Amino acid sequence: MSRLNSPGALEKLRAEIAAGRDPDRPCITTCLGTGCHAYDSKALYNAFAGELQSRGLVGRVELRGTGCHGFCEQGPIVVLFPEEICYCRVQPEDAAAIVTETVLGKKVIPDLLYRDPVSGRRYEREADIPFYKNQDRLILGLNRLIDPRKIEDYLARGGYRALSRALAEMTPQEVLEEVKQANLRGRGGGGFPAGVKWETTRQAPGKEKYVIVNADEGDPGAYMDRSLLEGNPHLILEGLLIGAYAIGAAVGYVYVRQEYPLAVNNLTLALQQAEQYGLLGEDILGSGFAFNVRIKRGAGAFVSGESSALMAAIEGRVGEPRPKHINTAISGLWGRPSNLNNVETWANIPFIIERGAAWFNRIGNERNRGTKIFSLVGKVNNTGLVEVPLGTTLKKIIHDIGGGIPGEKGFKAVQTGGPSGGCIPEQYLDTPVDFDCLKELGSMMGSGGMIVMDEDNCMVDVARYFMNFLRDESCGKCSSCREGTARMSEILDAITRGEGREGDLELLEEIAWVMKRTSLCALGSTAANPVLSTLRYFREEYEAHIREKCCPTKVCKALIRFSIDPGRCDGCGRCQRNCPEEAIWGEPDTPLIIDRALCSRCGICQEVCRRDAIIVE
Repeated sequence: MSRLNSPGALEKLRAEIAAGRDPDRPCITTCLGTGCHAYDSKALYNAFAGELQSRGLVGRVELRGTGCHGFCEQGPIVVLFPEEICYCRVQPEDAAAIVTETVLGKKVIPDLLYRDPVSGRRYEREADIPFYKNQDRLILGLNRLIDPRKIEDYLARGGYRALSRALAEMTPQEVLEEVKQANLRGRGGGGFPAGVKWETTRQAPGKEKYVIVNADEGDPGAYMDRSLLEGNPHLILEGLLIGAYAIGAAVGYVYVRQEYPLAVNNLTLALQQAEQYGLLGEDILGSGFAFNVRIKRGAGAFVSGESSALMAAIEGRVGEPRPKHINTAISGLWGRPSNLNNVETWANIPFIIERGAAWFNRIGNERNRGTKIFSLVGKVNNTGLVEVPLGTTLKKIIHDIGGGIPGEKGFKAVQTGGPSGGCIPEQYLDTPVDFDCLKELGSMMGSGGMIVMDEDNCMVDVARYFMNFLRDESCGKCSSCREGTARMSEILDAITRGEGREGDLELLEEIAWVMKRTSLCALGSTAANPVLSTLRYFREEYEAHIREKCCPTKVCKALIRFSIDPGRCDGCGRCQRNCPEEAIWGEPDTPLIIDRALCSRCGICQEVCRRDAIIVE
């Protein structure tokens, strides 16, 4: 690995890598992202390695471990090139059959293909699966094609070409103008124009400036940034290098959650490889530009995703936000001008510089350009990472890509924007997903979390869950957030226990009004969104809890009771054996009875009953 001293040397190396690769050679790619890793995809990878070794196929068949493909619930995922045959939920014991039947015999194994849960149809190619077919995987696309631990894979796919162009053909101001003309809005949630933020930092007084990658992804169920860092760390690094060149920064930080060990490992390796090739450090590609990157591991506080709190954490202080009378772009890390963008924002930069702002502006809608990655989870058939052009409707994401609601249940709501986002009901499914339209509905884009709920979800309980999360994650620095989230949690807890009172809903709205206008940071000012949106669209559920002391969806334990229908119960004893409270009694082969004084309303009896004899009232 020799140091590259010019753009020409980079292109020569790229040509040498490409010349040594045969696009027609069989290649087995196995997802080694965290989602598939949880399904023991590492053992699957090793099984393939053992098969190739024992059959003397090493060199004739390539084996590649890749990053996350996005369709995590179908993992471990294996894609076989050049045919691009996609196998789902593959186990180590399937490796031998795949090598024999598909790699050598060119035959498809039907049982390993993806089967649509609604139509029952099986799909051979990954690109034909509806989950993938309806996406536009601009940012995530390389995850399935490269080994994130090998810089050569990234270079072979055009990696660092945008950096080379920026350093050799463009001035820092020209790079800045290209990003501004692309109308790239920050993907971290606020949607602030990235180019404007860069310009503010560049023009701020002082020679010492910093650029920062915000990889503090704390939303429950969201893992977009993690999958990008794990699967394609060089893409984020290249974007950061270009940004540093445009802004005039010599040092960058990647603030990443401690809970992301694979992302940290792959990023650390990427930094080492880039430095060895001369893409980091002094005189990058002979341009005179010098830049270094440091990794800072976060301690897991949700509020540290806020810019000023994150910078405080990098400095070694408690991650607490500060008043915004001075912008961090002017006075951030150690009082120096600092530009912070999230992982996905930086990942867009190489595409903009290589292909141009005009190309980027053809994607998305008028005020929201480019694509956005969403973490689609909850009550939906196909869960995983979804990348679509901004302006794509909620309906297309949930039904065309997500495959609709499982079990023929009815759709009820989707929460966008993470814990501080709002819940959007069915009548707004045709809403374009962008920064502006979601805000009008009382929700927000956030970093890209999207949780689907069906008819069995209690919206009061949903609001209570997220408010309890935000209460626990509030740093407590400002009283409006600290006391507001705590008081709202108390009221919601009381309502779900059947202790709600007239006036509670108006009190919730009043507290929310104060929090929105007086909180120090975005956590506090948006914390009331789950409550306000559910009050706006599902107020009748709150009123049923308060006035009728009942939960219409039979979720809130204090407002329901279990009994056994003697006409359906055959006395098999399954519920009795599984009851953790020993609250079910009776003789074998005769209808059983639930002792409500002992019943904890856990619902296990309903889950194990084969005759639908458990009644929930």
